[in-house]
Amino acid sequence: MSLPVNLEFFNLSLKENEPNPDWSAGLKSMWWDVKGNWEASHDIAQDMTSLDGSWIHAYLHRKEGDRFNADYWYRKANRSFPKVSLEDEQKELVAYFIGK
Repeated sequence: MSLPVNLEFFNLSLKENEPNPDWSAGLKSMWWDVKGNWEASHDIAQDMTSLDGSWIHAYLHRKEGDRFNADYWYRKANRSFPKVSLEDEQKELVAYFIGK
């Protein structure tokens, strides 16, 4: 299973039990999120000491409904609180990490 070239191929990878070990931490984190495992996604994002990790972290806290914590992480990611839906932000994050 190589790096997915688009969202369609990413979604096909969801039938697997684990993300590809060669993928970036960001893509693995989003894979777990899309699979419905918030904790696994958060564990990876929490260990990413980068703007990208902060963005995922912000999104995950937004998803759990913790606006205060999400705001903090969006600031750390140099991003504004999004005006798009969670679903759209999730797709944006996946597409971003596919492209990296």
